[in-house]
Amino acid sequence: METKWMIILLSTCWSFCVAANEFYSSTDHMTQLIDIKREFTKSLHEHTEALESEADLLRRALNALEDNFDDSPRDPEKFISNPLAAFQLVRKLSQVGAVARELAEGRRAKDTLENLKSTAQTLPSAGDVEGVVMALVRLQEMYRLDPRNISLFSETNHNIMLDPDETFHIGVISSLNQRFQYAVLWMEETLRKLSEGEEAAVTKEEVIYQLALFSHQLAVIQLPYGQEAAESDLFQSELYTRIIESIKTRDWTAKYIPHSTDKTYEALCTGKRFMMMPQRERKLVCRYRTGRGNPLMIFKEEVEWDEPTILRYHDFLSEGEIDTIKSLARPKLSRAKVIDPVSGKKVSAATRVSKSAWFSEHEDPVITRVNQRIAAVTGLDLETAEELQVANYGIGGQYEPHYDSKLTNDSDFQLRGGRIATVLIYMSDVDIGGATVFPDVGAALQPKRGTAVLWFNLLRNGNEDARTLHAACPVFVGSKWVANKWIRTHGQEFRRKCSTVRSD
Repeated sequence: METKWMIILLSTCWSFCVAANEFYSSTDHMTQLIDIKREFTKSLHEHTEALESEADLLRRALNALEDNFDDSPRDPEKFISNPLAAFQLVRKLSQVGAVARELAEGRRAKDTLENLKSTAQTLPSAGDVEGVVMALVRLQEMYRLDPRNISLFSETNHNIMLDPDETFHIGVISSLNQRFQYAVLWMEETLRKLSEGEEAAVTKEEVIYQLALFSHQLAVIQLPYGQEAAESDLFQSELYTRIIESIKTRDWTAKYIPHSTDKTYEALCTGKRFMMMPQRERKLVCRYRTGRGNPLMIFKEEVEWDEPTILRYHDFLSEGEIDTIKSLARPKLSRAKVIDPVSGKKVSAATRVSKSAWFSEHEDPVITRVNQRIAAVTGLDLETAEELQVANYGIGGQYEPHYDSKLTNDSDFQLRGGRIATVLIYMSDVDIGGATVFPDVGAALQPKRGTAVLWFNLLRNGNEDARTLHAACPVFVGSKWVANKWIRTHGQEFRRKCSTVRSD
């Protein structure tokens, strides 16, 4: 047990130390791992062949020393005075010495080792493994999944089945992140696989030990202490039975809730629309407008409906523009961050799992055209607007409920004002999950490639519109690409009339 997990810890620590990338927070970067695996496998093969060549050279040198040579002559001085014996001995030792020096300098495997080191720098880290596991846990929380049916949601599962060592690893990482209810479920799945005879390095005893610890953490069972613990056998059948029965009888479904206490957010992400009451739905109308370009479909509410306006424009971006923006963004993507409310610094957080890139007004003609189009549909001045942000969500990528207008320690507030409006552009479809939801309104917008969404974060009186609370649901199947523009208040004084009324 110790040897196996020591190897795992050392290998993951080594990869963590040398890895320069974080893959799990962008599905686009995750796809690069397929090529990285192929290149690393090639490098490993080449270095293995070089080492085998060295080993073969050593074996031949050793055979040369041992074959047809008297190691213990009765008269060494007389033996070595024979010029043929002297020549043979000196020649053999000289050849072996040259081999030894060559191997010591590492010339034969030096190039392949350097190549191996170079490709190893691109491998994912232990942090990526943890990131993917916690993405699985988020999906379990949101979509009510247990280990046995988590693959059923995807039609592109490719017949992937986890072995007991892999399910055990997920359980361990879940427990280290204080998600004991999921750790227990994954350990139970590991135990089931082992009971069915699947081969693994992990043993049933190790799994039972972990289950006992988790169950104790969750107060499912009470483990013995002190002298009682010293005299007890953890793996005795009675304790084993107690653990398994406690797992089977516990209502784990009660634990399948997201960290956010807003149940509407969860309901909208899972496709439930119970917050959209009939009287609200009747006031939601659909209007078509045809301009010089593609037709625009605008969803908005009647004036008397006291809700924020959410406008959606179809075919906002062309296929060519989307491909260009993605190509520009890929080399610039880095982990998206949030502002720490205490320090005011930008930090990575589990509440926002994605990578993003920023583009200035004239960085590319396509970016310029997109900004001009945003100005046209919003009627707002973009002089003080923030740069266009492009984001790609990661495995289970999400952005928990938040307000765009609420920025802690906003250094630009005095210069540009608050975020008066948000324009969100979808640059991909998402098979399952990934919707933009507004819990207070009860609306869920499923990503549609080329579509743009506009809403105002501030009321006409300048106050924050509390109804614009929104979130990006976890992506289950698919890759979610978006671009967004945050427009500031300064410069909009004559473009959006002020009002003293409390609502729009």
